[in-house]
Amino acid sequence: MTARDEILTRVRTALADRPPTLSTPREYARELPGDVDIVALFAERAAEYRATVTITDPEALPEAVARAADGRRLAVPADLPPAWIAGLDTVTDDPPLRTDELDGVDGVLTGAAVAIALTGTVILDAGVAQGRRALTLLPDRHICVVTSDQIVGTVAEALRRLDPGRPQTWISGPSATSDIELNRVEGVHGPRTLNLIVVK
Repeated sequence: MTARDEILTRVRTALADRPPTLSTPREYARELPGDVDIVALFAERAAEYRATVTITDPEALPEAVARAADGRRLAVPADLPPAWIAGLDTVTDDPPLRTDELDGVDGVLTGAAVAIALTGTVILDAGVAQGRRALTLLPDRHICVVTSDQIVGTVAEALRRLDPGRPQTWISGPSATSDIELNRVEGVHGPRTLNLIVVK
């Protein structure tokens, strides 16, 4: 008998008199109640993470984007709707901008794949109007347009909408971390400022 076999035999003997492990119930809510205003909840939770949230209607979207941009030069994905950027100072990520070029712009404007009301989280998956990951991680400001039909109540609902084979970036407020003394530092691993524009 090897030492390994001897140890495992002792463990089995010690556990032989124990009752079988009870299964843990997993009956948690996978959706929010129908009377919850998920757009308002998303805006509230995202603001708790220090994101600036603007709720607007489709006709006023270009104006809301222009206010968030405030004259800054923005990098944008090649497939961003032209109406979003009319009159703005933009540079298109096509061909892909070099790292120093991305670092030199004032911000980035993208769409989103899905947003979660319960956590105030926006998820990007490099889909339409989102661009590649580097586009949203290097500039200091991220302006993200989220439509109300992209907002779901819970993480479980969001996961059902996402393709697990696509690259995902989950964003809950500006990039932040804490040092050893628990002092919050923003902008270390991504944008220091997050502007969310919700189209209702």
